[in-house]
This record gives sequence, C-alpha cells and structure tokens, in this order.
Amino acid sequence: MDLEALRARLQTEGKLALSIRVIPKSQRTQWAGEMGDGAFKVKLAAVPEKGKANDELIRFLAEEFGLRRGQVEIVAGQTNPHKQVRLTR
Repeated sequence: MDLEALRARLQTEGKLALSIRVIPKSQRTQWAGEMGDGAFKVKLAAVPEKGKANDELIRFLAEEFGLRRGQVEIVAGQTNPHKQVRLTR
C-alpha cells in the first residue's frame, strides 16, 4: 500500500474514492494492508455499535490525509464491514 501515492492523487485530483474493509474491536486503529481486490484493510479500535466504528474510521482517514472530518464521507456500507469512502479536498 502506497499511502504517499494516495495522498498525492488526492492533492492532484481533489477527490479520492476508497474501498475499505474494516476490522472493528482491534487493539488500535491502523492500516492493515491491502486485499486482493484492491480494497484497503483498516483495523479500528471501536465497536460496531451506534456508529462508533464509522466515526473512528472517519477520524482516522481525516487524520491520515490531513482533512477535516466533513471532508470524509462513507457513501456506502454504513452497516457493513465493506465500505466505500469518498475523500474531498
């Protein structure tokens, strides 16, 4: 996984769509690699209850890409571990 390339693409294009597979209830929130289908795995230190895991994913991605939380949107998969996320500058 090349996080710097993703950051550069976001800077150049102003938007970025990511397919993400979340693993909730992990010890800490962190990248966990890339799946064979191109989706990124993210471990979340949050439980999948009452939107806590989604909130943690948004917080993590905003921090990783230097964005505000409002610039990170889960566009599909709010109640599923497979999520489609849009980042905008």
